[in-house]
Amino acid sequence: MHTVLVGTSGVTASDVLAVARGDARVELAPEAVAALAAAREIVDALAAEPDPVYGVSTGFGALATRHIGPELRAQLQRNIVRSHAAGMGPRVEREVVRALMFLRLRTVCTGHTGVRPEVAQTMADVLNARITPVVHEYGSLGCSGDLAPLSHCALTLMGEGDAEGPDGTVRPAGELLAEHGIRPVELREKEGLALLNGTDGMLGMLIMALADLDLLYKSADVTAALSLEALLGTDKVLAPELHAIRPHPGQAASAANMLAVLKGSQLTGVPRVAGAAHAGGTSVPYEAPRVQDAYSVRCAPQVAGAGRDTVAHARLVAERELASAVDNPVVLPGGASFGSGGGRVESNGNFHGAPIGYVLDFLAIAAADLASIAERRTDRLLDKNRSHGLPPFLADDAGVDSGLMIAQYTQAALVSEMKRLAVPASTDSIPSSAMQEDHVSMGWSAARKLRTAVDNLSRVIAVELYAATRAVELREGMAPAPASQAVVEAVRAAGVQGPGPDRFLAPDLAAADAFVRSGELIAAVEAVTGPLR
Repeated sequence: MHTVLVGTSGVTASDVLAVARGDARVELAPEAVAALAAAREIVDALAAEPDPVYGVSTGFGALATRHIGPELRAQLQRNIVRSHAAGMGPRVEREVVRALMFLRLRTVCTGHTGVRPEVAQTMADVLNARITPVVHEYGSLGCSGDLAPLSHCALTLMGEGDAEGPDGTVRPAGELLAEHGIRPVELREKEGLALLNGTDGMLGMLIMALADLDLLYKSADVTAALSLEALLGTDKVLAPELHAIRPHPGQAASAANMLAVLKGSQLTGVPRVAGAAHAGGTSVPYEAPRVQDAYSVRCAPQVAGAGRDTVAHARLVAERELASAVDNPVVLPGGASFGSGGGRVESNGNFHGAPIGYVLDFLAIAAADLASIAERRTDRLLDKNRSHGLPPFLADDAGVDSGLMIAQYTQAALVSEMKRLAVPASTDSIPSSAMQEDHVSMGWSAARKLRTAVDNLSRVIAVELYAATRAVELREGMAPAPASQAVVEAVRAAGVQGPGPDRFLAPDLAAADAFVRSGELIAAVEAVTGPLR
């Protein structure tokens, strides 16, 4: 099994995905253990002094004015975890919780939190045992970090609360730890606070969304190309020189992908006047001459490209966050390195989730617009007045058969929800902690709605794929591009049926969605075109 080594310099997005989705093992690097021990010496020294230090010998938030004596400090750290584990609502997905725990461990291992090495090792042990704390949907404001979600994870380290075992059964956390030979931690000064004060949940969801969107943007380029082909559109608008004069990199990549898919098609060069013959020997249905395609077809690279550039910006933010130590207060060395000349503990605002919240909201906007333009192409394929000769709703016997009429309804419903989910969460703020925490990011909420939006985007693309492949097949006598033909054959082999009389449609749509999510769509194309951009 793949092993991820956690050092002092952070981890990569690939590491997060490996642990969250692939159950990769986690090990602490020797330099991380050394940094943890050195930082802990600073905390222990400060804890022995008479002056109060926030997070070490004081209360928290609006209660930070009270000095806590040594005899109550272990109770203080236990209490903050228990009281902050106040989540409500449905359980959060397993992969999100694993990302959350792993990213908190990553910050701990920077040596800026003051947590003992044995606590960090217990965090790694819980991940490796595939024990997943029960974390609830509601409880984080995305400021002072993802407090409630991280507190539920810290509760498991203490052997309290509920967790899911490797068999998927939810049981008391103490029982699961005992079965795997893991001793519950007894928290000391600073440790309870350090385990719950970070942006790890929203960052983990951002990293997973970026991975999913990479696949979906490529998939949308493919389905847009298929729709262009089925609508007898022109591929001249995809010429590289047209995109070079508006040099957005995402736009150029999307146009190049569409052009690669359409290479060799007999459908894109069809003359657009009444009765004109094409290579297949039949005629284009009567219509007024078209000099250009509708925006949803012609502007596909511009819209998808803008979304790709948004993804690139969000990835830059994620990479910066992965290189960060997010905690409050943080432990800073007094000299060139830990242990050389003492150190200090400083309060800060690095836990604020604004940088992540903004890009999470931005991605939801981009995803909604990509879904919107895909739905418009689907609707055009189904409308006999705009489809340039395709049967109404791509039905076998229109009137007796409804064809894909209601598939477009489903797609429209998904797009409508995505537009609602595109309303920013990060522009909201509800003061908390007796006005001490008077401006919050709502980044967790932005991440949660983005996950729903990404799920819906896959379904929207799947509906366009279903309609476009059927439409391409209905262009009898005209050969699609080799890459398009490969998609048709692969999606049919995956159980998505082609043209014919009406049938139970939901299984076909589900199979198309699975085909997109699994990467099989892109694999079928790239077997012909080579790697897409």
